[in-house]
Amino acid sequence: MTSNQQADPLIGRLVDGRYRVRARIARGGMATVYVATDLRLERRIALKVMHAHLSDDSAFQSRFIQEARSAARLADPHVVNVFDQGQDGELAYLVMEYLPGITLRELLREQKRLTITQTITIMDAVLSGLSAAHRANIVHRDVKPENVLLAEDGRIKIGDFGLARATTANTATGQQLLGTIAYLAPELVTRGTADARSDIYALGIMLYEMLVGEQPYKGEQPMQIAFQHATESVPRPSARNPGVPEQLDELVLWATEKSPDERPDDAKQMLDRLREIERELGVSPAAATTSPPVRSASDSGDLTKVMPATVAVTDPVAPVPQTVDNATLLRRRASRRRARGAFLLTLVLLLAVLAGGVGWWFGSGPGSLVAVPGVAGMTYDEAADALTADGFSPRQEDRFSLDVEPGTVIETHPGEGQRLDKGAVVSVIVSAGPTPHTVETLNGRAEEDARDYLASINVNVAETTVVLFSDAAEGIVINAFATPRAGGEAYACAEGCDLFEADTIELYISAGAFPDVSGMSVSEASSTLTERGLIVGESSYVFSSDVDKDIVIGVSDRAEEGNWRPGDTVQLIVSKGPELFPVPDVTGMTRDEAAQTLRNAGFEPTWNVIWNAFPNDFTEVSGTDPAPESERRKGAQVTLQIKSSGF
Repeated sequence: MTSNQQADPLIGRLVDGRYRVRARIARGGMATVYVATDLRLERRIALKVMHAHLSDDSAFQSRFIQEARSAARLADPHVVNVFDQGQDGELAYLVMEYLPGITLRELLREQKRLTITQTITIMDAVLSGLSAAHRANIVHRDVKPENVLLAEDGRIKIGDFGLARATTANTATGQQLLGTIAYLAPELVTRGTADARSDIYALGIMLYEMLVGEQPYKGEQPMQIAFQHATESVPRPSARNPGVPEQLDELVLWATEKSPDERPDDAKQMLDRLREIERELGVSPAAATTSPPVRSASDSGDLTKVMPATVAVTDPVAPVPQTVDNATLLRRRASRRRARGAFLLTLVLLLAVLAGGVGWWFGSGPGSLVAVPGVAGMTYDEAADALTADGFSPRQEDRFSLDVEPGTVIETHPGEGQRLDKGAVVSVIVSAGPTPHTVETLNGRAEEDARDYLASINVNVAETTVVLFSDAAEGIVINAFATPRAGGEAYACAEGCDLFEADTIELYISAGAFPDVSGMSVSEASSTLTERGLIVGESSYVFSSDVDKDIVIGVSDRAEEGNWRPGDTVQLIVSKGPELFPVPDVTGMTRDEAAQTLRNAGFEPTWNVIWNAFPNDFTEVSGTDPAPESERRKGAQVTLQIKSSGF
């Protein structure tokens, strides 16, 4: 057992008088999963325990209980069973089916990309499990390889319905948007809404990853990946893995359509199509076999990892050739001899006619001319050699072209096949590549004006623009980046640049000034920010001597560098008013002692001036106004009530 296992206080504990915790399996953001023994039924189970710092949060408790109820409603062999849910002191827990094995994520780490048979086997099982969920009006909301379990005995199950909820309550905005970013459907990124089709999108991304070995979108920041999900189309898996059949290509594209209406309605519809594909490809889902368990260096306790084996698909048996009798063979040979004699007679007649026509063709007919050879696709030197060999005089002419690689012949004038006299001049049209352009300054133009200008020089503009708050007026271009058509790194083009026809420019557009909400109430500030397309998160409260209580001081800095963007989450900084401190109890002290004590505490002492005539040792403080322990801000005035202590 590792040191981390030994440090876990739950290892060895008896939960609820029934479940003896043996080892830790996994740890997530919401809960930790342990393997435990159910002492009552004498069986191994998986115990999912909510993190202690979340156990007092009613929202998390509700979500935890929701997982138990959602999973318990599903009776399907491809869904992880939930047996029990309870509370033991500060521990909230679920009791689930224990499946020793690995997750699909671990399998992908080992194999990178999966075989077609493995992929179909896993997708068939996952779709079966999700079909049961969707029939029960349950949306999983967190479909990803980490939640697909591959058991040692070949079972494939989907688990972790921690984010699941009924399809009628499908809103997930702000902090409720908890799904893994790499599998989020565009509608979750742009509108925060989810239904069964959002699970389908995540399945499409997961299918792409199994076929290709990596996710379709990458980025250094989660928001970059989310932006790609919302604005770009998932490429065909076969572009990265030529071995992917077209049917699976189309299934990925169907499942990952940006519009939910264009995707399968639910997992059952996608499963039906997958099984059609299985029949078309001649591949059936195969129960995974297991090799002997192999312990990984990162394993906890007695957990083992196994790899599902692939199943080979055999070719159909070829038909057995039939025997032919001797009489039939003799008839066939006689028929062939008769046909051969007729063919030879015909050939002699044709040769005689041909011999008479050849002299006319090459003497005075079309044969005296030479056909221009086809040289399209060659280099100019290759084309010139071919034309010269046929007796022509080649001449190069350059022409800009989007479709033909630079230096490659597009066509000839006169064209291929035309018959010319020997020695005729043939123009060879060679591609000079796309037309070059020098783009004028784009910054400061209205977006529509910039688009029209770029269209006039045949430069593509990305359909989606990046919108940022800035000092510029709303709708004005504030930055631009050009991406070469042939591929390569994007480069700045805001102040003008050189590029080629059909290159693409991405425009950055101003959303106007970021709203100044200082001095507003929290509700006013929230409304102002929401109207500008921003999301208001949980406020931060600080003491302030200058701003009244519950008035907005400002907003926290953006989590990432760069300008604020519509859709960002903004945290308000709200005043708690001035910080208050208790007035020290100086009763019984002399005048000067009490005054110094109050000054040390940050207050300004004052008293009746007549007591200045008395020696300090003959003064005694009988009380203060305000009273001791009452709270006042620093610098507040405290009046000493003094009496004589006697001469």
